[in-house]
Amino acid sequence: MAPRPVLLPHGLVLSLVLLLCFSPDCAARRVSVSVYYETLCPFCSGFVVNDLARIFQNGLSSIVDLRLVPFGNGRVSPDGSMTCQHGQDECRLNAIEACVIRLWPQAEQHFPFIHCIEHLALTQKWGAWQSCFHESGLVSQPVIDCYNSGYGRKLELQYAAETHALQPPHQFVPWVVVNGRPLADDYTNFEAYVCNTYDGELPEACRGKHLAIAQRTRANKGDKRNPRELVIVVLAICVALWF
Repeated sequence: MAPRPVLLPHGLVLSLVLLLCFSPDCAARRVSVSVYYETLCPFCSGFVVNDLARIFQNGLSSIVDLRLVPFGNGRVSPDGSMTCQHGQDECRLNAIEACVIRLWPQAEQHFPFIHCIEHLALTQKWGAWQSCFHESGLVSQPVIDCYNSGYGRKLELQYAAETHALQPPHQFVPWVVVNGRPLADDYTNFEAYVCNTYDGELPEACRGKHLAIAQRTRANKGDKRNPRELVIVVLAICVALWF
């Protein structure tokens, strides 16, 4: 005869669930990092290869939800045709990277391919981009099919709409946004912003970075008041002096 299952009281089950869900690891959400870039921009390639790649080496990727948006400073004409800042090779590689991102949505899967292409771009050897399939271990045929079918172009139009809808508008590329906050020209310091934003237990890679940005924030903005706050303070002082 099979033993009877042990039933826990509802109150105890609820307590256990609440205890688990209020733990730091349960409550903490990954920090969103969106990178708006174009494949043959030297600054974009340098950022991907020299800065962004670090999070996959130091473990910071475990708290990051990374989105790569390969369109950048491209333009879409009223007839739907696209032009790219660095020519048709860039348009092609933007679409190729878009296909890879769609086919392998996890950053850990598609980033090695993106990194490979951007490394080739830094050395002016982007014509050998197909070698990145071997380098990253990804299968080439689905990507070629995606591009040849025109689906890569469709993805690029979606990325174009997203990039042009940014508020505030992007001023240059790479344009890095952390949890909705554009970093502007401080984009290479994105790791510190990630560490400062994350509300869970910080990984070892955040050691020092979290404090560094907190101190800089206090130094640069922490003591500044907005005009409305200043008006309120001045009025309070005037009322106090009047009476």
